[in-house]
Amino acid sequence: MKGRGKKPPGRAYLGLAPLPPEVAAALQAQVERLKEALQHQPDLETLKEMISPRPQDLLWDLHLLKALGALPHPAIPPLLAALFSRARDRQRAKAVKRALHLLKTRGVAVPRELLPREEAPRPRLGGPSQAFVSPIFGNGERYIILEGPKEILGGNFLVCRISDQEGFRECLLLTLKRQQQEEFWQHFRDQGLADWAKAPSTYAAALLEEAYGLNPKAEAASQYAALRERLARHWRLPETGPVPEALLPPLSPAEKGRLLEHSRMLALDPLFHYWLPSLEELKPWFTRLKETQNSPLVLTDQQRQLRLASVVEEAVRALYPPESRQNWSRRLLSMAYYLDLQGRQEDARAAQAAAADLAEASRGPLAGENLFLLSLLQQALRLAQDLEKGREAEAPSGLVIPPAQQPLIIRR
Repeated sequence: MKGRGKKPPGRAYLGLAPLPPEVAAALQAQVERLKEALQHQPDLETLKEMISPRPQDLLWDLHLLKALGALPHPAIPPLLAALFSRARDRQRAKAVKRALHLLKTRGVAVPRELLPREEAPRPRLGGPSQAFVSPIFGNGERYIILEGPKEILGGNFLVCRISDQEGFRECLLLTLKRQQQEEFWQHFRDQGLADWAKAPSTYAAALLEEAYGLNPKAEAASQYAALRERLARHWRLPETGPVPEALLPPLSPAEKGRLLEHSRMLALDPLFHYWLPSLEELKPWFTRLKETQNSPLVLTDQQRQLRLASVVEEAVRALYPPESRQNWSRRLLSMAYYLDLQGRQEDARAAQAAAADLAEASRGPLAGENLFLLSLLQQALRLAQDLEKGREAEAPSGLVIPPAQQPLIIRR
């Protein structure tokens, strides 16, 4: 599986892709209104109402920051701070810093407190230098890898496989030299797991502590327990489990429909192939679908499509039953944060919206099925159809790989 979701290289504005003409015109209109208002010395709140950042549209915000950085007016630095002080992603933070720097070079006073603060380098003994999290597999498992100095871990790699239902499944402490480290990561790539997200150490710690609390008597949990005291001395362990809701911006009702529609495409992402049902699980529904398609009854195209859609919805309810929806919702929410860490903000918001939709206590027939799960099931049926026709599918799914050849990554 090829790496996806990488952040664009280069500086904040260098090689910035153009906005679509109508979007560029809307942004320019905001900037022109702001220029006119600046001639009358308005207060900060008035200026804020004239400019609309788009948290889910990175390209818009980068173009907006570039335009604001080109306005040498003393009101611009406080405006930048007010609009983008909560930006967590690296691209926006760099763009804010660059805009403020350009303003300073043009003689605009920029108060010291408005300049983005550089993160202090982490002391070598202050905690693991890096934490990596894998995507979540369809059975609720994922990998957490801590890479840090031997003085803390006792080795330089702590590799944990955890389950959101059963806690620790594996816990290995490794000491790897430079060449062995490349072989270590290549092993995961060979098994189909090439996408990792670099995560805050506090989040990785929360995941491990939550897993430990689920079943502290498991053998792998006891191996982790032997390290907890050492980790706690150098790296504060969290008192509560991970809460992705607190790490993601809240959804507005106005954008929910658009994001749910986007979740249809997100379900086709290779990251979610790990969530597909097995061919054995899918077989009765695939059979019913073929029977409907080949029915000797005289049906109009509309009637046939309605029957096919009904079969797919029944399959979704059977393979992702109501009693499991809260688990799937939590996994989707965790995947939303994983995507956010990878810089894929729009995909993250779509996963967040689909998770919220799944978490609803009840769904009446008029509400329809969850669009993410519908798309996921349709993808599984397409792969099953390809398999039956003897075509080799590209997706690394348990639907299309014989059991003896399946990689070690655990799926649904």
